[in-house]
Formats: sequence, C-alpha cells, structure tokens
Amino acid sequence: MTHNLLANLVYDLWGDIHIPGILCQIGAIFVCTALGWGITYFLRKTYKSKKEQFTPVIRFGIGSFVYVLAPFLTLVLLIIAKLILEKWQRINLLQVAIPLMASFALIRLVFYILRRIFMRQNNLGSTLLLLEKFFAALVWGSVALYITGLWPDLLTYMNETVVPFGRHKVSVSVILQAIISVISILIIALWAGTALEERLMQVHAIHTSLRVVMARMARALLILTGLLISLSISGIDLTVLSVFGGALGVGLGLGLQKIASNYVSGFVILLDRSISIDDMIMVDKYYGRVTHINSRYTILQSMDGIESIIPNEMLVFSPVQNYSLSNRSLRLAAQVTIDYHSDVTHVLHLLETEVAAIKRIATTPAPQAFLLKLADNGLDLEVGFWIADPENGRSNILSEVNQTILRVLQAHNINIPYPQRDIRIVNNQGNLGVN
Repeated sequence: MTHNLLANLVYDLWGDIHIPGILCQIGAIFVCTALGWGITYFLRKTYKSKKEQFTPVIRFGIGSFVYVLAPFLTLVLLIIAKLILEKWQRINLLQVAIPLMASFALIRLVFYILRRIFMRQNNLGSTLLLLEKFFAALVWGSVALYITGLWPDLLTYMNETVVPFGRHKVSVSVILQAIISVISILIIALWAGTALEERLMQVHAIHTSLRVVMARMARALLILTGLLISLSISGIDLTVLSVFGGALGVGLGLGLQKIASNYVSGFVILLDRSISIDDMIMVDKYYGRVTHINSRYTILQSMDGIESIIPNEMLVFSPVQNYSLSNRSLRLAAQVTIDYHSDVTHVLHLLETEVAAIKRIATTPAPQAFLLKLADNGLDLEVGFWIADPENGRSNILSEVNQTILRVLQAHNINIPYPQRDIRIVNNQGNLGVN
C-alpha cells in the first residue's frame, strides 16, 4: 500500500517534469516565495523606522506578527497561484509545496508564541528547545503522511481503535483531539495573558503594584477560561468539577494553609502598595532591592548580588523596614575620634564642607557634623549625611566618606588618639607598681 502511494506520487511528479508546465510551477513557487519574504522585509523595515507613529494597538499587532508573516504570506500567494494555474495544467508540484509551506508557517507561529510565553524564564531554555524540536518533528511527520496519502488510513485506524474509559469506550482519535484542543487553547490563553501583561506594564499612569495585580489576575482568568472551554469542547461534563472544587477547598483549608496564606498575602501586598518593585526593604535579617513580586513569594536582591526568596506571608505578618515607601532618601553616619587639643568647631566645619562635595551625597539636607561625646580617649564626632539612591549600596558611600574624613584630618595635622590604658602589676611581696 505504502509502496503504491509513493510510486504514484513519484510518477505524478516525474510526469510533470516532462511537460513545459513544470517551469510555470517552479517559477510560481520562486515568485511567491520572493514576494512573501520581500514584502515582509519591507513591512519590517517600515515598522522599525515609523514605530512611534503607530497607535499602541497597531504597534502591538504589527510588532507581534511581522516576524512570522513571511511563510503565511508565501502560503497565501501559493494558494492563489494554484487556483490560477489549475485551470490550464497539472499542478502536482504546487500540491506538494503548499502543505510544506503551511507546515513551516505553523511551526514558525507556534515557536513565536512559545518563546513569547516562556522565554523570560531562563531555566526553561533547554526544555523549550526540546519542545520546539518535538513539535517540528510531529508537524513534518504529519505532512509526510498527508503527502504520501497515508493520512486517511491513519485517521480510520484511530477512529476504529477504542480505549476503555470508565464505563465508556472512547476512540483514540477523540482522545487526541481532546489533548490537542486543551493544549492549543491553553497556549493561546497563556500567550494572550503574556501579551496583556506586557501591555499593562507599559501603562505608567497606573501604579506598578496595581499593574502587576491586574496582569496576574487577567492571566489567571484567561487560563481558567481556556481550561473550561477546552474541557467543554472535549465533551467533559463541567459539573464533575464541583467535586474537585470542594476537595480543593478542603485541601486549601487544611494541608495547603501556608501556601494559601502566601498567595493571599501576595495580593494583599500588591493591592495595599506597601511594597513595590525596586523598593529597598529589610525584613528579619534580609536586606535588598525588590526585583520580583510573585503570587507566592517575593525576591530580594542584596547589594552583593545574592537573591533571597521571601514568602509573602513573612512580609505581611512581620515588621518590614521600607527605605523607599514615601521617601527614598536615607541617612547614614560616619564616626571618628579626634584629640582633645583640636579645634572642634573648625574640624566640624571642615568635615561638613568636604563630605558635601562627594557626588552621591544629597545637598538638601546638607551633611552635618556633631560632637557626640567627651570620651576617655578623645572627642567623638559624627558626620551625618543623606543619599537618594540606597539601591546603589551603603557600604561604598560610607567607605568614601571615611576616606574623605581621614584625608582631611591628615591634611590639617589633626590627631586621631590611640586608646590610653594604665597597667598595674602586683609583685609577690604585695608591692604595687605602676607603668
């Protein structure tokens, strides 16, 4: 059977080679391909040069599909060429080229959607590549079955093969259709959720936390809707989900209490805007910049690059120091001890003037130097100053201020006293000696 189908296919193509019309088919394929890629190149170049002139909706549509437009446009042109040429000659070569181009267009589209959904998750790179290879092999295999004429026989076999499913029997074709519909609708829902999230994150008129909440809720709603639609298309009675919903509620109330608390806490954090992305916060022993606020946890990146995963419940029920809630300015201080013989007023003025010249230190309020204590070894001074960018680090600016203080003291011959200690030694006869 397979030998006869392949023989017929080869015979038809070989017969077309010996007629002048084959040149028309080859020319049509070449012209359609050149036009498809040429028009796409022109549209892409025009879009890049006039990107800002389009409305956001048009910009999103063109920017999203311009990179997968070439095979689809070529496919449309090939179909038009087939409709025109079939009136005068045989078109076996075009009948092979069209499904090949259609499969290529489908692969490009699915690859684009998958990368838009998952490419931001760095740990899915190899998994995504493997998934793309599997899908491409599946599509090319289906095209090969279609071209060779084996596809109707495969469909008949799958329709006749049944699998026991409880008290019912379901054919393999119905199972495959259900799986394909569920996966397709979920992928479309995920892609729509990702596109909507990207669009919302560009609306600067809305607060960042509210944008994240809207994006998360919209994505969850799209996934839930897509799942329900796909189950309904597959013929599954949605009333059976009521039992699952009750079991899920009991599980959340008992075994998943902590997880549910973290999820609810995540939405509370986003809605009350107490913590936002790029805020500098400290909770428990963790200090850093908020880089991500997810539904279950929040990621803090410390100044040394270490990322800490903080459960959202901890941010709701524990005291949190937010250095960026209403004012990003942060006060820091450096201490130094000088000799009792120094002119304190002059030293304080020098320190204020020199520290104020450092680039990162704010001019309003200006740095201030204080005499804190008349200590045992000397006069304890403090230089307080403000910075407006705590996310750039505190240790580096404190180091720069301390170096400036040391340089000023050395330049004006102001001594930093050493600790003074009296040591008493008692000999065996009870005599007391003092050094």
